[in-house]
Amino acid sequence: MFKSPWQRHKDLISIHDFTTDEVEALFQLAANVKARPERYRNALAGQTLAMIFEKSSTRTRVSFEVGMYQLGGIATFLSSRDIQIGRGEPISDTAKVLSRYVSGIMARTFAHTTVTDLAKYATVPVINGLTDLLHPCQGLTDYFTVREKFGHTKGLTLAYVGDGNNMCHSLMFGGPKAGMNVRVATPEGYRPNADVVAAAKQDAAAAGTTVEVVTAPQDAVKGAHVVYTDVFASMGQEAEAAVRLKAFAGYQVSPELMRAADKSAVFMHCLPCHRGEEVHADVVDGPASVVFDEAENRLHVQKAIMLMLMHR
Repeated sequence: MFKSPWQRHKDLISIHDFTTDEVEALFQLAANVKARPERYRNALAGQTLAMIFEKSSTRTRVSFEVGMYQLGGIATFLSSRDIQIGRGEPISDTAKVLSRYVSGIMARTFAHTTVTDLAKYATVPVINGLTDLLHPCQGLTDYFTVREKFGHTKGLTLAYVGDGNNMCHSLMFGGPKAGMNVRVATPEGYRPNADVVAAAKQDAAAAGTTVEVVTAPQDAVKGAHVVYTDVFASMGQEAEAAVRLKAFAGYQVSPELMRAADKSAVFMHCLPCHRGEEVHADVVDGPASVVFDEAENRLHVQKAIMLMLMHR
């Protein structure tokens, strides 16, 4: 039916690991999957995806589960409360055992090393569904959505305003692969990981794009084609919420801030969002918002990811 251009990859851990051509191949496949889903109805027939969840989820769980069903396979939900990985079994043992049962593993975890260790010891593909460091499936979906909305991504600018978190990291890695510039605005003390910034800047230099980290939201948003934000306190940071709200005062994406962007700019958010905190309700529910298209595209992009990795 189709031959995967990702033959050199066993896993999807970070967008940084992929070339511009490989990301474009994914986008083309995702567009085809979205337009003609019936063509791929039995592409993964007889295959099973194990889904390990340490963190709760709406979009990740439903999109992967439905996606596997629509490709002819099945997905098995594995909470860390219910499997031995949550009771001290070595990750290496879990990876080796699951590899005897399933065709692929998706993991949504706290520690990034949990996913990298799964990939190291598993003999089947491992997909990073989210870690505290990276959120590659969401980042790829975001750039696919930009491509869909503008017809291309080359030369566009994405402005990220807020916490220098896993979402920020994946957007910085994804921008150069999509041919886009990325500007990040964070308060002091909440900057993105320095190693990620350095690697993303190297990718940008090679791609002829830019990755910048600034302090003022207006400096990031000025003339941008995409304005992006995320919650100020992610899962596991609930105890810091009050302190973070104070630190991020002035970083809300408001209608005024959106007016500094390009006239054609769209607003994006990975969801769930907190209206009145990181984004004004008039923005997330306004005409420039594409957050629900973005959420839907998780399904199509992740189906394409599973096809790329699991259809051999």
